[in-house]
Parts: sequence; structure tokens; C-alpha cells
Amino acid sequence: MNVEKIMADLEAKHPGESEYLQAVREVLESIEEVYNQHPEFEKAKIVERMVEPERIFTFRVTWIDDKGEVQTNLGYRVQFNSAIGPYKGGLRFHKAVTPSMLKFLGFEQTFKNALTTLPMGGGKGGSDFDPVGKSDAEIMRFCQAFMLELRHNIGPDQDVPAGDVGVGGREIGYLNGMYQKLARRYHTGVLTGKGETWGGSILRPEATGFGALYFVEHVLRTAGKDIKDKKVALSGFGNVAWGAAIKATELGAKVVAISGPDGVCEIADGITKEMIDYMLVMRASNRNKVQDMADKFPKAAKFTAGKKAWSIPCDIALPCAFQNELSEDDAKELKANGCWCCCEVSNMGCQPGAIHYFQNNGVLFAPGKAVNAGGVATSGLEMTQNAAHLSWSAKEVDDKLHWIMENIHEQCVKFGTQADGTIDYVKGANIAGFMKVAQAMLEQGVI
Repeated sequence: MNVEKIMADLEAKHPGESEYLQAVREVLESIEEVYNQHPEFEKAKIVERMVEPERIFTFRVTWIDDKGEVQTNLGYRVQFNSAIGPYKGGLRFHKAVTPSMLKFLGFEQTFKNALTTLPMGGGKGGSDFDPVGKSDAEIMRFCQAFMLELRHNIGPDQDVPAGDVGVGGREIGYLNGMYQKLARRYHTGVLTGKGETWGGSILRPEATGFGALYFVEHVLRTAGKDIKDKKVALSGFGNVAWGAAIKATELGAKVVAISGPDGVCEIADGITKEMIDYMLVMRASNRNKVQDMADKFPKAAKFTAGKKAWSIPCDIALPCAFQNELSEDDAKELKANGCWCCCEVSNMGCQPGAIHYFQNNGVLFAPGKAVNAGGVATSGLEMTQNAAHLSWSAKEVDDKLHWIMENIHEQCVKFGTQADGTIDYVKGANIAGFMKVAQAMLEQGVI
């Protein structure tokens, strides 16, 4: 495999799709050595096939706002790879959504899902619809219009979407309700992230954040460290950051920062349960302003406009918001302020320069496809419960989530341990996920 040739060909075919090209390059550079030890992969052109999605659907979404005016957005579903199971991946509603973004997310999802040990392929979807400032009624009408088109290409054994940025329990409810009306049959397994009273799994809303902290625990333990009493900085305040804040606090860490597009809230004494609960109120408001936390708790939280969570001194940094949110300059600021561990909880949360800086300067680093896999893993557990028409207890789900995250960590260590004994978690996660998908593609022929 010649990485530069493959990347040059991709860039010629997909010019300007920066996020997608970045994600592909990171994986190919990690797996090059192992790939070249398998001539059967080269003969079957596994990489050339794997980097292209199996199909992409683009559709118009027309809906009516509260003023009675007609609005039009674009909707997408990228069905990236189904070698090991039905397509599985979230829906993202955000003004910055593009095919490039969703292709990168679908590509990453393919390997992340493979790491979970569950039979799920990779997919992603969403729309350039901006939920900020929209009423509940507008969000409902948009979700219904979106599902009117999406329904043709999803199903419990075909493609099972979930939530992502801008799509939480409320949106999944609206989407699912419209699907049931259109399908005229009750498919509890068509979407995951559902409410507990209509097919959802206990702990699914918290699962991405919980799983991330379980993974962080393994990283720290392997390095001879402990999370107790450590200062943690989180970006974002949505479901992912919320779950991470809950579990970090339960494990004895102190969450000292959360952030939003408007700035950062420093919480010197650590986030409290009341503040964690208020994160859900902030998310549901559609205001997308972290300043609301400081306004609500002025004695505990200090808001600084225009600053990131990475400006607050911490031991552990957990990007929980968006891709490429942590730059090389941010990485340097974190290191200067005493940070010694960064684990991506968002997908591709760190820019390449930041990752290289962490790896070259003694900062423990692990990539999103391993760290945040607990969310999709629990979606897979939700699918299993739906297929069996039963519900597991919180303990059963949490025990399975613990086992899955431990297994992912073991795979990363197996494939990422270097000659000097250090662990390259990026390389480990990429190789482990790739080998499973590549072998499945090889055994199923050229299709």
C-alpha cells in the first residue's frame, strides 16, 4: 500500500473534503505496516474499497417554521460499510454539516463499531438544519419532514440511526413517532437512543460519557495512575459532556471546566450534581450558551467569553463537543498548565498537530474511536434488547458496557504496544478495527 498515492487519488476525486481526507490519512498511516504484511489485502484492494462509502443518500427536507414560512434544508445518510453488520451511526443536526463531515464520521464509525465486538457496520447521517433558537414545534416539524425521506433507507436489519450533535432524546422521539406512523408497524429497533418507555435502553443517554471514563480509567491504570482527585476539563455541555461529568464525579475526579461556543465556565471547586442536572436544561433550551451555567450558579462558576476549556489548568482534558476542536496551540497551553492526559470523547476532537504534540511530549492520548465507543456499544445493546423484546436492568447494561470498554482497551494495547513498551492508542485502535473489517470484506468477496 502506498499511502501517498491513495491519498492523492482520493484528493483528486473528492477535492475540498478536508475532514474526510484527514480521517482517512490518519487510519492509513497507522495501518500501513500491518497492511503490507498481508498481500491478500492488497490483491483484493481492501483499502481502496474501504475508504469509499457503499452509498450516500442526499435529499431535500422542506418544513414550515412558526411564522408559517417554508424552509428548506439538505438531509443525508452515508451508508459506509456493512461488512460486519447493518449500518449503525448517529444523525447530526448542525449548520456546519456537509457530505465531507458525514463521510469522515461514517468512516470512523466503521472502525469504532468493529472495536465494540458487536455486529454493526458503519454509517452516519444528518442535516444542515440548525436547532439553535428553534422552538420545540419547529424541531418536531423538521424531524417529521426529515423522516419522511429517510424512512426508505433504514430498518432494524438494514440501517439503524441514533443521535449525535443536535439530536438527543427529544429528536429521536419525533423521528421515531413519524417512522411508526409511516411504516404502520412497530419496529422498536429502527432507531436507538429511544425513551425507556418505548424501547430505549437504560443508561443509553449517559453511555458515551460513562464508557469514556471507563476507558480513561484503564488508560490511567495501565500508566500507574489514578483518576481520584484529578482535575478534569470538559468541552461542551450536551449529552456526552453530561455523561462524562456524572461519571468523572462518581469516580472521585473534579470537573473544573465546561465550555460552549460563547466561552468557558471555570468551576474551581468542581461541578456539583445540581450543576450537572442543569446541563440538561441548557441543552434543551437550544440557546447553546455555556454562560447560562454561570448565570444560574454565580458563586460556583466563572464565565469567560471567547475562551476554551483548555485554558483552565487541569490534569485530564476530555474534548466532548466537535471534531478538530482542540488545536496544537491548545495542546501546548494544556501541557503548560499541567495537563498530562487527553482522551477524545468527541469524534476526531483533536487536530493532527495536537495529537502529534501530545504523543511527542509525554501526554497520554487516546482517540475517539476507542474512547467514545461506549455510546454506540450501548446502542448495540439497545438493538439486542429490542430484538429480544425485553429490557435489561441498569446493572446488566453497565456490566456489559464495562466489559466492552475493557475489551476495546485490551485491543488497543495488543496492537498499539511499541518496542519501548509505550502504547500508541491511535495505532492500536486503528489496526484493531481495520483488521476485523478487512478480514470480513476479504471473506465475502469483491462486492
